[in-house]
Amino acid sequence: MHASAGTEGHKLDLQPHERLIFALDVHDQAEARDWVDRLGDSVSFYKIGMELLASGEYFRVMDELSERGKRIFVDLKFFDIPATVAAAIEGLSRWPVTFCTIHGWHAAMMEAAAAAKRGDMRLLAVTVLTSMDRDDLKALGIALGPDRMVVQRALAAQAAGIDGVIASGLEAAALRAAVGRDFNIICPGIRLDGPVGDDQKRTVGVAEAFRNGADAIVVGRPIRLAADPRAAARAIQEKIFQAISNS
Repeated sequence: MHASAGTEGHKLDLQPHERLIFALDVHDQAEARDWVDRLGDSVSFYKIGMELLASGEYFRVMDELSERGKRIFVDLKFFDIPATVAAAIEGLSRWPVTFCTIHGWHAAMMEAAAAAKRGDMRLLAVTVLTSMDRDDLKALGIALGPDRMVVQRALAAQAAGIDGVIASGLEAAALRAAVGRDFNIICPGIRLDGPVGDDQKRTVGVAEAFRNGADAIVVGRPIRLAADPRAAARAIQEKIFQAISNS
């Protein structure tokens, strides 16, 4: 387990090499181990989500990542009645988790989750999925566009005691202006060469995400599909270092 980052305030002080979070979207522990071996010291922070959960080996992977000195981001996007989510967060606090996601749709649920967490785990509220655009929100009966909806939900999460948000880098600048510096902004949907026609609709590049106020980025396919994944991760790390050095 990582040493305490301090519980003063919500912001997690990440080292430069920890600002790249690799989306470990795999089927089982063997595949997860293969990726960690393949990426070596080019990645020190891993996101594990629903796909791995279905394998029954989720917590084994968490233990193995911790034993290798990696930070862990549990991306299960909890969304249920407050008591149920609070119980899940309290139980998960026993594990070496740095970030954990819940949906940012319900103030009482977020408040219960914030009260239930223990240790150094930071809770991140999912604002608007990066696979959704204005038309998707309209279909759900939401009149606001993603830019305004993300800020609205981030402010609600902050008021509820949540430590940060998941949001597209497109909204990171407006978010940072609204929530201040002591709040984690983690940006998925990173595409190195712009939109590529996949299921991510609100994407940005590495430099743009950090220029707009991101604390860390989540990257999956641009590394996973690269001819040399470790080299791709190292290249992204260099872009991150340059971006934060110039900020």
